[in-house]
Amino acid sequence: MAAEGFRGPKQLWNAFRWSMLGFRAAWRHEASFRLEAGLVIVLVPLGLWLGQGGLEKFALILAPLLVLSAELFNSAIEAVVDKVSPEFHELAGRAKDMGSAAVFVLLVMVALSWGLILGPRLFG
Repeated sequence: MAAEGFRGPKQLWNAFRWSMLGFRAAWRHEASFRLEAGLVIVLVPLGLWLGQGGLEKFALILAPLLVLSAELFNSAIEAVVDKVSPEFHELAGRAKDMGSAAVFVLLVMVALSWGLILGPRLFG
């Protein structure tokens, strides 16, 4: 149920706590999240170091962060699908596959953005 009225410091703190619980659950239960978090830990500092100017730095760090965000959504979809229907169903499989495809598209975006931004400097 949505909160009504003023959202003060207590509600903001609770929202922060719930977000941290979500990160902890993803870290504990999702191998893909741990792998992609490692990617973020490496690529964000590299993007800040290698990017020339604010827009390049933003593009280099945004792409891996979007992958991590999509993985959280994908994991949430998979958890709900597994809770609702533990046996295989075509629609459940399709939902999981589509979530995985969204993460893949963003991984391609990481490769393209890094290649288009840094490729000419390295190979041109």
